[in-house]
Amino acid sequence: MSSKQSAYGTPTSDTFGGKSWDREEYAQKAKEDEAKRREEGKARYEAKLLGKKWHAPVDYGSLEATTSRRERLDVASMVGKTTIVSAANAVGKRGRGAGFYCSDCDLTFKDNLQLVEHLNSKQHLIATGQSGEVTRATVEDVRQRLRMLAHQKRMREEEERRVWQLDLGERLKEREEQISKEREEKRRKRNEKRRKGGDNIKQEDSWEGRLGIIA
Repeated sequence: MSSKQSAYGTPTSDTFGGKSWDREEYAQKAKEDEAKRREEGKARYEAKLLGKKWHAPVDYGSLEATTSRRERLDVASMVGKTTIVSAANAVGKRGRGAGFYCSDCDLTFKDNLQLVEHLNSKQHLIATGQSGEVTRATVEDVRQRLRMLAHQKRMREEEERRVWQLDLGERLKEREEQISKEREEKRRKRNEKRRKGGDNIKQEDSWEGRLGIIA
């Protein structure tokens, strides 16, 4: 960048507050970009003559080994939903359009099968920093994996046992409440029956007294 300073001593602005640019630096950068584009165009042309598809060079040393997917692929969350997208956003598969979108590769796919194939493709793996090579597991790795699976199984069994115990306690509590309600209903009916029986006896005694009947 230019070493010129403004009246306020700022090296990145001129007197009018505008940002100053180093013309030589950006001219050199433009030359490098142009040379890179020409080299890439030449490589594409040579690959086309040989009937091959050109791919950008990749530094596989900086990529990590491919591992299994840790999260379940969600392809059903958008079912039944309507998404409004601009027609100019996507050209072919490139860009975000209507369908399943991959943000890492900026591609849109019309169905989940194409999406799954893309997620397993070398293009997507390289874009996400994976080499596509799988590291061979050692004996210790297998043992650790088995220990982890056994631990997860124990945790699931304990959780299921705890839920079952809670459900059993709730069922017993509901049964006790139901028995209590049934007893209360029987007690109410019995008291009501006794009360009706006492009223009938009193009514018969009153009629016998009026008629002069002596038992």
